[in-house]
Amino acid sequence: MFFAENIKFLRKRRRKSQADLAEQLEITRTTLAGYEKSVQPPFKVLVKFAEYFNVSIDALIRYKLQELSEFQLSQIEDGFDIDVTGKKLRLLTISVNQDGDENIEMVPLKAQAGYTNSYGDLDFIESLPKFTLPFLPKDKTYRTFQIKGDSMLPIPEGSWVTASYIQNWETIKDGTPCIIVTQEDGIVFKVVYKQFEKNQSLLLVSSNRNYKPYELPIGKVVEIWKFETYNGFEIL
Repeated sequence: MFFAENIKFLRKRRRKSQADLAEQLEITRTTLAGYEKSVQPPFKVLVKFAEYFNVSIDALIRYKLQELSEFQLSQIEDGFDIDVTGKKLRLLTISVNQDGDENIEMVPLKAQAGYTNSYGDLDFIESLPKFTLPFLPKDKTYRTFQIKGDSMLPIPEGSWVTASYIQNWETIKDGTPCIIVTQEDGIVFKVVYKQFEKNQSLLLVSSNRNYKPYELPIGKVVEIWKFETYNGFEIL
């Protein structure tokens, strides 16, 4: 539960003193100070906070809002909640061939900065190189990302990792290699461990032990793709 730190964070974000906010919520400053120190409020007070900050009660309690990007905070304040399942983030943009089958779009290193900003842009997705892998099951959506660095040996730098789209992030099994797409930190290929209950984050681990594991707040993630296969071909 992150209610106490969230209301303190949101209050400071709006540049309100405890006295100012308490007056607007029609509670005492002492009561507000107690809530910011983890005193549990009654439900009707939760509703007041949610309405004042324009944030759902669910987000106010379950998510560590200060770890979200400014873009995501503005989305929440505009009525679009985050969701660790990934279901509410957006519809996936895909392209299809002349037979109506989904393509496998390729995201080379030089296009990855553009991808993190234009992943929902159909024209951008259409502009990417495409190919097919007939042996892959057709009940999934696939995309291929070129990886950089040697953090996931034995898969070498520059390889192309083909991965399947994960709609519900809660279904990820710990220890699964995944492509993680973020707007702020780019695209990375790591072994994933969920830490949703602990601190709403993913623990990202490299197979090359020269690289230390690190945590990524779930609020920074826009897409997760499960590793399926890789190869080392070049594109023109």
